[in-house]
Amino acid sequence: MMAKLTGSKERGFTLIELMIVVAIIGILAAIAIPKFADLVKKAQEGKTKGNLTAVRSALSIYYGDSDGQSPVDALGSLTANQKYLKAMPEILVPAFTDVSNTGHGKNTSVTTGSEFSSSSDNGEWFYVDGNTSANWGHFYVGCTHNDSKSVIWNTR
Repeated sequence: MMAKLTGSKERGFTLIELMIVVAIIGILAAIAIPKFADLVKKAQEGKTKGNLTAVRSALSIYYGDSDGQSPVDALGSLTANQKYLKAMPEILVPAFTDVSNTGHGKNTSVTTGSEFSSSSDNGEWFYVDGNTSANWGHFYVGCTHNDSKSVIWNTR
């Protein structure tokens, strides 16, 4: 027969201990949630930069296939018959340091011109199609605010 121990009682957590744990979780959440929002913006930026690289690669292949000539249209020749690209990839440019710029929505349009200017800050792709331009055939993100590393999207 087992003897019952006297003076021992089962015990749970006190209210103070539970309140301390909740306070610690609250502090950690307050630190983590803003970081999570930045990670989402950086992921969107990474996707856009990856899409920029894909279009630049398609332009390079087109350039090689057409004996050193860049497209003279608004890049419709890249998506024609899906030879170089199935479709123009989307661009999503979040605003980081410029608080007046709320960012641009998803867009797959291409703006063309002979030179990129700040007036072209429309969140679309930008292609230099003027064959008299020194930058003919170059492809940029049509946005002039800074990325997450405070670098301008369109450095030449």
